Amino acid sequence: MVIIFLAWVIPSDAQKTAINVWITNADKSALFAHQYPELVFGNMGNKYPIITVDDKKTYQSIDGFGFALTGGSAMHLIKMSAESRAKLLRELFATDSNSIGVSYLRVSIGASDLNDHVFSYDDLPPGETDMAMEKFDLGPDKLDIIPVLKEILAIDPAIKILGSPWSPPSWMKTNNDTRGGRLKPEYYSAYAKYFVKYIQQMKSEGIIIDAVTVQNEPLHPGNNPSILITAPEERDFVKNNLGPAFESAGIQTKILIYDHNADRPDYPITILDDPGAAKYINGSAFHLYGGKIEALSDVHNAHPDKDIYFTEQMVVQFDDTAKMNIASPVSDIIIGAARNWCRNVLAWNLAAGPDFRPYTDRGGCSMCQGAVTIDSNTVTKNVAYYSIAHAAKFVRPGSVRIGSNYIDSLPNVAFTAPGNKKVLIVVNDSKNAQTFTIRYNGNDTVTSLEGKATGTYVW
Repeated sequence: MVIIFLAWVIPSDAQKTAINVWITNADKSALFAHQYPELVFGNMGNKYPIITVDDKKTYQSIDGFGFALTGGSAMHLIKMSAESRAKLLRELFATDSNSIGVSYLRVSIGASDLNDHVFSYDDLPPGETDMAMEKFDLGPDKLDIIPVLKEILAIDPAIKILGSPWSPPSWMKTNNDTRGGRLKPEYYSAYAKYFVKYIQQMKSEGIIIDAVTVQNEPLHPGNNPSILITAPEERDFVKNNLGPAFESAGIQTKILIYDHNADRPDYPITILDDPGAAKYINGSAFHLYGGKIEALSDVHNAHPDKDIYFTEQMVVQFDDTAKMNIASPVSDIIIGAARNWCRNVLAWNLAAGPDFRPYTDRGGCSMCQGAVTIDSNTVTKNVAYYSIAHAAKFVRPGSVRIGSNYIDSLPNVAFTAPGNKKVLIVVNDSKNAQTFTIRYNGNDTVTSLEGKATGTYVW
């Protein structure tokens, strides 16, 4: 498939700014491919739909784009040869021309459902407790997560890392099980110390945890591990235990609440409405397995002083290997989340095996495709890889979202990146090719995208 850019005669006095373009086509004829020749701006005027980029309108700053580095992801990575792993990690995390520049990671505090077994950092025999966290140990993470994170940090020391627990230790729960149950109020203080210990011990390994969420999917107790935590329970835990414990220990790690679907914006709003809890909270985190992405703006509008984060979405494709359904995830979670105040976007998850293992029994995800599939030293890139690449490589940490008009058939979002670079991400949401105009500071350029294609434009 040949992509044709319409050429126009540019007046000699027009600013001939080169626009670099990267394209992914649904038919895989281009996979995050740099296009030549570059586009240029000129005073053209035309009849096509116009996307106007306005850097005088500014919104939220951007912390980064990336993936969840699950225990399973790290397990596959650590089993690769050192040479193969180093090559893949550089392609993912470096910022050179051969890399996509992932700048944000999410890790689980203890096991997630994409570990090969369930564990916490303070598992005890039945009947025992550890209120002072004297037996806390990062344990299994020392075998894979921590070594892999150290290799990533050697490539990008500034990468931001978010930690999320799937469950407290079972002895703190009403059902004494890794799955479901509730956190007993008498263990709120011990669980706050658990977070403090985690951040301190990771720091002693040279790993800074930028933020934590209080609980992954607090309204979904069917995973293994998991727990049910209501909004009042999370509010009281942050207000009376976690926030004060961080303050007392001098912990600067951000506290994020909720970390679940967009169908319940009332959950974080209820917590943030309490000034005693809100003073410890940086913002709210969201997934999009339910609800509409626009609900995130409702939370922002209710509490504009608090940040919004997009911390998880499974981006997979199994049905048609001849095509790549990149339009939906880019439109929904990159363009959609950014246009609704998110400072980051994370896809679930970084890596899995060809059989999607590992995952836990009694509720682990058996269909969670990785951004890359790792089979020994062989790596296959999947739709999540290309979706995140379209943003991560160019919308670097410190970028700011700027104005751009939304067109239903051409969803888009724009940023000013460090160095005053402008970045525009566009999806052609129709089945047929579309020609359109990009307008900036009164100058136009005309280009086209194939049906269901994604383009990133940088100038």
